[in-house]
Amino acid sequence: MKRKSVRDINVSGLRVLIRADLNVPLDDRQHITDDARIRKFLPTLDYVVEHGGRAIVMSHLGRPTGDPDKDRKLSLRPVADRIAELTGRACKFVESITGPEALAASSGLGDGETLLLENLRFDPAETIIDKAKKNPSGKLTPAQEEARQVFARALAAHGDAYVNDAFGTCHRKHVSMYDVPRLIQPGLRVVGFLVEKELMYLGRAIESPKRPFVAILGGAKVSDKIGVIRNLLDKVDHILIGGAMMFTFWAACDRAVGKSLCERDKLDLARELLDAGGDKLQLPSDCVAAAELREGVESTVVAGELPPNLMGLDIGPQTLEAFKRIIASAGTIVWNGPVGAFEVKPFDAGTFAIAHAIAEATDQGAVSVIGGGDSAAAVAQAGLAERMTHVSTGGGASLKFLEGKRFEALEVLDQA
Repeated sequence: MKRKSVRDINVSGLRVLIRADLNVPLDDRQHITDDARIRKFLPTLDYVVEHGGRAIVMSHLGRPTGDPDKDRKLSLRPVADRIAELTGRACKFVESITGPEALAASSGLGDGETLLLENLRFDPAETIIDKAKKNPSGKLTPAQEEARQVFARALAAHGDAYVNDAFGTCHRKHVSMYDVPRLIQPGLRVVGFLVEKELMYLGRAIESPKRPFVAILGGAKVSDKIGVIRNLLDKVDHILIGGAMMFTFWAACDRAVGKSLCERDKLDLARELLDAGGDKLQLPSDCVAAAELREGVESTVVAGELPPNLMGLDIGPQTLEAFKRIIASAGTIVWNGPVGAFEVKPFDAGTFAIAHAIAEATDQGAVSVIGGGDSAAAVAQAGLAERMTHVSTGGGASLKFLEGKRFEALEVLDQA
């Protein structure tokens, strides 16, 4: 999916409306605890500003409830302050998204200046498309559709050009992602450098991988990864299965799984995937189990049937060695989902060992793409992010990409 980049347009003197993903974690005092998303956005912002554009930045933050008192802690003001701190330039901020005050702020920008609008999700119209799934017709009501379009027109009034640099929400048809660019003049609807990089690495991994191509899939539910497994089976050389979803596959093979998480209603589906995958689909042969998920709890390695009083919480040492051998020989590695309950020691061992194995393979020339979310968090916690070829900023988006889903928010942008 090739889309025109911000470097392909002349931004000088234009109000450039940039949809970024600045959804950073905040503590109770509204202090940013991890500014990685801001830092990854800065190359796009710097390009616009340094080439004389007037940057109007918009983003969401958290999940506002609609209660102004509770939502106050989700203001983007701390993000504006951090942008200024990181760039050494002023970043203006307006406590509104649309309306006279916000429009005056964006219209009054000079060349090379930056403005950050308030949290997009403070206006419920931003995500109103999500309500369509809850309506009997599966569509928005006329009133909901009108609210959506009114908000889209008001947002689009801020910009002459549009830049999508928010990969983490590219799989959603939210107003700022889908409706706004459609209202911008063709030829001036482009992607930023972060989205461009995501499309390059994820696209290359799927379409023209360096072989052997190894996919590592973890997480709790087989149902979350059905589309990914089906889409990748005819593309990869190996799919390594970990996480709690391994126990649904074990149960599908008539293997006792004790108290482990298991989607009993997905056993037939798991059998279908095993039949379709054949030797490509590699299941763990052993696991680390305990009576409960608790830090410091006594654990044991189980290579056979899990007794009724135990639950599997990580891949076992035999599995780890087998997976490491496959990873070491890989040309391309895509990882989405931890292979164990890595938030709780000692069940983080498998996930961190896999991260180190991928880093070592990357050092030897493999292309490694880490699919955001918990996988990206594990890589960061292990201090290995810089050794990976690419760490995605969008867990849900990267998962949808690996499923081969359409990204309508990108399809409305200008083709390269």
